[in-house]
Parts: sequence; structure tokens; C-alpha cells
Amino acid sequence: MGKSEGPVGMVESSGCAGQKRPGFLEGGLLLLLLLVTAALVALGVLYADRRGIPEAQEVSEVCTTPGCVTAAARILQNMDPTTEPCDDFYQFACGGWLRRHVIPETNSRYSIFDVLRDELEVILKAVLENSTAKDRPAVEKARTLYRSCMNQSVIEKRGSQPLLDILEVVGGWPVAMDRWNETVGLEWALERQLALMNSQFNRRVLIDLFIWNDDQNSSRHIIYIDQPTLGIPSREYYFNSSSNRKVREAYLQFMVSVATMLREDANLPRDSRLVQEDMAQVLELETQLAKATVPQEERHDVIALYHRMGLEELQSQFDLKGFNWTLFIQTVLSSVKIKLLPDEEVVVYGIPYLQNLEDIIDTYSARTIQNYLVWRLVLDRIGSLSQRFKDTRVNYRKALFGTMVEEVRWRECVGYVNSNMENAVGSLYVREAFPGDSKSMVRELIDKVRTVFVETLDELGWMDEESKKKAQEKAMSIREQIGHPDYILEETNRRLDEEYSNLNFSEDLYFENSLQNLKVGAQRSLRKLREKVDPNLWIIGAAVVNAFYSPNRNQIVFPAGILQPPFFSKEQPQALNFGGIGMVIGHEITHGFDDNGRNFDKNGNMMDWWSNFSTQHFREQSECMIHQYGNYSWDLADEQNVWCGSYRPEFAIQSIKTDVHSPLKYRVLGSLQNLAAFADTFHCARGTPMHPKERCRVW
Repeated sequence: MGKSEGPVGMVESSGCAGQKRPGFLEGGLLLLLLLVTAALVALGVLYADRRGIPEAQEVSEVCTTPGCVTAAARILQNMDPTTEPCDDFYQFACGGWLRRHVIPETNSRYSIFDVLRDELEVILKAVLENSTAKDRPAVEKARTLYRSCMNQSVIEKRGSQPLLDILEVVGGWPVAMDRWNETVGLEWALERQLALMNSQFNRRVLIDLFIWNDDQNSSRHIIYIDQPTLGIPSREYYFNSSSNRKVREAYLQFMVSVATMLREDANLPRDSRLVQEDMAQVLELETQLAKATVPQEERHDVIALYHRMGLEELQSQFDLKGFNWTLFIQTVLSSVKIKLLPDEEVVVYGIPYLQNLEDIIDTYSARTIQNYLVWRLVLDRIGSLSQRFKDTRVNYRKALFGTMVEEVRWRECVGYVNSNMENAVGSLYVREAFPGDSKSMVRELIDKVRTVFVETLDELGWMDEESKKKAQEKAMSIREQIGHPDYILEETNRRLDEEYSNLNFSEDLYFENSLQNLKVGAQRSLRKLREKVDPNLWIIGAAVVNAFYSPNRNQIVFPAGILQPPFFSKEQPQALNFGGIGMVIGHEITHGFDDNGRNFDKNGNMMDWWSNFSTQHFREQSECMIHQYGNYSWDLADEQNVWCGSYRPEFAIQSIKTDVHSPLKYRVLGSLQNLAAFADTFHCARGTPMHPKERCRVW
């Protein structure tokens, strides 16, 4: 699909299947950083000396600047020289780091990315808490939002009342009120309920309706209809297995506990039997929805997913027992004063899901469906409530992530404000931690890596000349965004303040502040329908430790948060920058040619520009990779820091189900086993683990 891709799996509680938000980059960068730096700079010398192998090239100059010394110390600390690199290069390069780092109690994993994010959050804490001078309106609003999140005493004092108030707005939560069927239920309409959840609370439940660039015409926006996300991160959890059952049982108990507490706070009897039955029905409904959805690994071919049609065809194909599509879509758009056009078209991604949804809607009562819709809103708002509500999710989080301890409050609040006011917070971060001349250095690196990628296309025997030429054109047309948008630092430019002009926060109303963010976020997205696509719009904030590729824009993005040591620094040798951010750059470029990105041309339009010859051989080359990675095994039963100390077992299971990227260890070993230059550099005999008899290559 046209969503942005990155080297890391995205973990985003509010993300949606069709939301087309960036995917995250994760731990594999440590590998290439250490490969180019440790292997070719420090490790090459150490290893050659230890084995008595003549060095290929005598070192003519030693860098002793503070940046070089710091980098050298980091490399040496990260190594495990007792391991043979030809047996297990991951342990050889990372073993020292793994010995020195234990997964914090609050974390489900730990890697160099988590270390950098921790450091970034420390910087954000300082700038958000700085109130010595009056700043521009956008920044002041971010600080007010942060203080409201940190105002724990007020949050505790208010208890569940903010949530009880909002339940009335959404038509009530049947499980937490009396006489729902006899009152509200009689006037209940699914179309209006879904529209309300979408436009006012940014919860796209049951049916995912969103606005994004038209895959076939990247200069305009269009309405998309897709399958939704679920309450549990992966559809696989709803199916039978021992680990899945533990998660489902904890999830159900979480639902029951919250509903029971709200009944008590509303001065209603506990009625344990009613609550248990209602929530069991909700879980059963969600299980059926999970079965109706298509696995993400089967949704990479956007050409097969994309079906554009008018509203009449939409209604005739997916009647859903009388569901009024025009009423639903128009009610959503009315929240931003947009009227449907007579010839309005929509793009349907989730045809199999919608075909299955009709029987589900027909099976379950309005009460159960309403219970489910409101539960998804309540689930999203638990973090804005008092501690006793957070305590209800402890066992669920343990089953899902392996963690028993909540993140410290200031980190939670920093993350929340950064996610919801990314440009305002980004302006503070950039001023504090991102030198302006770094942009030009990164741009030079991008040009060099892209040039090499284009040159290597000539080496590919499986691709014909016509497809190679178009691939080269696409690679050379990739646009880059580096660091941050310029306007967030321009004091005389009011654009940053205008982005948040509809937000008016109060330090004593954190729950209501969060609702404002949901509404403004939803409506900002919906307004794009009648707006021309802005090719210069940033798809993510600056204070993010990640990188992205957007197929619809044919664009790579490197926020200031990832342009930090050890990935990049103007103070460290260029070799380290090539090994760190250079690998990230290469990773993002190749996303433009993977099984999703390859469906888009140089202008970001969905187009099959591959010849039949190249398509067939691409699939054949990919089979080698599938076989190689399919033969890896990952022991998740050990309750220690699985292999590399980076994952808790529960989260390791989740990452297998939800992350399109391989686990850290195998992103390292798989890449290097296929790299002839690696075996040559470390003199690995053919047949050793790092020099297998068969190698795979696509690009």
C-alpha cells in the first residue's frame, strides 16, 4: 500500500490498517553500523592481528579527535572478541553491548534505538519543562499539554468522571448503564455511531474510512474504505494456541474490570454476571472480525487491493443488511463541512473483509456492537485516567508485552505530547540537538548511496534493460527530507502556530485536552479530501528516532532524531556515518523496490512498470530469501533476554505476528551471509555459518 515504510516495525496503539502512516525502523542498524565501523575500522585490525593475517592496507593516519576517540571506545565496548566472526558475527560485534545492557522493567525490548529514544526523551523533558521565557503560541500549548499530563493529583481527584461524561456523548456504554435497550438503543443507528467515532474521536472501528493520496493519482486525495485494526495488536491472537489464549483471557478480564469499575462509579450494582456475559460477547464479536480480516502479509500487492468505485456501486456490492454508505460517509465529512459530490468516488481496499462483515453485523445485536464500539474508545482513553484504571491492564500488558511496570510518568507525557504536537515539540528539539549544517552532510551521503544503488542495477541478471532503466529513473527521482521542515524554526512564519490554532488546553483538564487532540487530528485528515496534495508536507515530526519511505511520494525522510550518534555525527569519521546513517539511507531507498514499493512509479503513482520477465524473475529471486529466513528458528521459551537481550518472550511473540521485519539477530546474520565481501574480509571458509554454500541476492 501507499503507507510509508521504515526499517523498523511500527508500534503505534492508535494506528489503523489503512491509515498509511509511517512504518518504524528498528534495531538492524546497529548491525551495519558495527559492520562498517567495527569490522572495517577497528575489528579488521584487531582480528587480523589475532589471527596473524596480513592487513590488506596499512593504516596511514590515526584519528584522535574527541569524536573519533568516543567512537572507537564505543566500538570496542560493543565487541565480544572471544567469538569467531565467521561463526556468529552478531555476537562478535554486539556481544559486549548485550552483556552491559539489561532490559529495563518498563521495556518489552531494548536496543540501541531504545537507548537513543531514552536520550531524546530526556532532552524533550528539559525543553518542555523550561518556562523561563515566553515562547511562541504553538510551543506554549505543547508545554501546557505536558503540564496537564503531569498533573497527577488532579487526574486522580477527577477519577472516572471525565470518561462517564463522554460515554453519554457516544450514546452510552450498555454494559455500564441500565435500560440501554429501552432508551438509547431504540434510536441507535450504526452509520451514525461509526461516523461519530471516526470524526470526533479518531477511532475508525468496524469500518476504516480515511483520506489519503490516491494511489493512481498522487496529486489528489481520495476516500479509502478498508478493514479496521482490532483491540489486540494482531489478528493472530484471536486464534487458538496457548500463548494466544493467555492474551485473550487477560484482555477479557481487562474489559470486565473496567466495565465493573464504571458501573460502581455510576452508582449501579456490580452485576458480575451481566458484565461477564456482555464482555464475552464483545470478545466473540471481535474474534469474528479478526477472522474476517486479511493477514497483512497478503496485502502487499496494492494493485490487487485497489478498487475504485462510485457510491452506488459501493452500496450495491456491500449492502451490509441495509447499511447506508452515503449517510455514513456524508456524516463523517459533515464534521468538516464537506459535501459529497454527485460523482464522488471511493477506493475500497478491504473487499474480502466487507464481504464477510455482512454476516457478522447480522449475527450480533445492536447492544453488543455498541458495547464493542465504546470499548475501543475506552481502551484508547485508559492512559488518560487515574491510576486505578491503569492497574486494570497490568495482567494484559504482561501477557502481551512481558512488562509489569508502567513507564515513568514524565516519559509517558513526553511521548504523548511529541506524538500529538510533533512540529511544536520538534522545533524545541531541533534548536537543542540538531546542528543546522548536518543537513548538507546527510544530503551528500544520500547522493552517494543512491549513485551506488543505481550502478548496481547493471549487475542484476534477473532484470531486463527496460525495467532497469525505469528503476534507475525512479531511484534518481526519489526526493529527500532531512532533519526537519524549515518553517518550524522561522519565528516570523506563523504556519507553526496556525497548525494548532484550534487547540485550547487547560492544565487541569488532561482528559479533555486529549479529546481535543483526537478531534483535531481526525478533522485535519478529513479536510484533505478537497485539498491538493502538498509534496513538501512532512509525514512525521523531527523528534523521532526513525526513518521512512513513502511510496505515494517516492520520498525518503530522515528526522533529526535519527541523525544522532552512533548513526550520524559531523564529528565522527565519514566511515562511521556510511556504516550508520548510510545503511539507513540504503534501506529506505530499497523500500521503493520491495514487494510494495515496486508497485509505484517515480512520481508515486500506482503503476506496473515491470516487464513480465522482470516480475517473474523477481519472484524467483525472492524465493531464495523466503527459504533462507524460513529456516531460521528463534527460541522464545527462555524467560531470560532471549538471544540478544533485546526482547522479552511475550513481545518477541508479538513482533513475529506484527512486524514485517525479521528479529534483530537474523537481520544481521541473513544480510551478511549473503554478502561475499564479508566472507572475504574475515576470511570465512565456505561452509561456515557466515559463508553458506548458497547465497541469495535480489538487489
